[in-house]
Amino acid sequence: MKTLLNIVLPVIFSFAVISCTSPAEHTKEKLLANGRQPQVAMATDGTTRIVYGEDETIFCATSSDNGQTFSQPEVVGKIPGLLLGMSMGPQIASSANYTIVTAIDKKGNIHSFSLKHGTDKWVKAADINDVPKVAVEGLMSVASDDKDNFYAVWLDVRNDKKNKIVLASTSGAAGTWSPNRVVYQSPDSTVCECCKPSINVKGEQVTLMFRNWVNGSRDFYYTSSKDKGQHFSAAEKLGNGTWKLEGCPMDGGSILVDENDEVHTTWQREGKIFYAKAGSPEVQFGKGRNSRICGNTNPVIVWQDKSELKLKALNADKELVVGNGSYIEAAPMPDNTTLCVWENEKKVYFKRI
Repeated sequence: MKTLLNIVLPVIFSFAVISCTSPAEHTKEKLLANGRQPQVAMATDGTTRIVYGEDETIFCATSSDNGQTFSQPEVVGKIPGLLLGMSMGPQIASSANYTIVTAIDKKGNIHSFSLKHGTDKWVKAADINDVPKVAVEGLMSVASDDKDNFYAVWLDVRNDKKNKIVLASTSGAAGTWSPNRVVYQSPDSTVCECCKPSINVKGEQVTLMFRNWVNGSRDFYYTSSKDKGQHFSAAEKLGNGTWKLEGCPMDGGSILVDENDEVHTTWQREGKIFYAKAGSPEVQFGKGRNSRICGNTNPVIVWQDKSELKLKALNADKELVVGNGSYIEAAPMPDNTTLCVWENEKKVYFKRI
């Protein structure tokens, strides 16, 4: 179960911050609704959806204008004991004809809901875990291809009560999910217990990233499948450095596979944000935690630096302050802007940059 980080991370940051106020570079942040842990996904037609939770209810708001405005949030479903906070909460993936939302309850069961595009009607879909009460950490991610195939990855304690990386898939309305498959188990018995795993899907390629725990180090690894998750490569460590740590940092990273099939990653180590391509040394990108990467030809990284939320493109010299809060997520829009969503004092905000 979850353990608090038992070392003190650096709290004095000296990284220069440049806040841009030009309307051409970013718009004013907007309040979406009361809620926590927002996630964002875009369908193949460009429709953008934000999902979030409030108490035991899951909501979704929709935009058809590149994230400039969103509809009145609709109820996706209600889950008794819905987990929220610390990167837990509902997850979302959108494809050509369907959008899928997943969520975990306090017992460790994973629920799913589906929306057939054009109907505006959310329905309860199949539960994902085929062994009860195994997702007790409440940490998972979902992704899709452009043909209504969906994939879910999560921390799972089946068989031996040790966390491992488990995958399941579905298609269409998620009437059933595939038998759950253990993709990776640490040779030191458990992967990092409280860090959210990441997933990226591009055609038939499914790539997973997770914080491992090997020889006392809490480092990130990735593994990839070229056949829709049937077979995965041996897990490989990302970057050259290591983090010897007895506690859990409670901070997952993020992964992106670009149009040239290059794997881009970002993560936090010892209060520093790093970026690395698979097989290359990491580069420090900033200071803080909870970093995410999105985009394609010019990826963008967002992260949290104390109470400030920041954004920087890989080819940019300056970082921008997006707003204040925590758990920022981002998605590229068809008009070449980046939509950022985050929570602050149990409210969900969004901004285009």
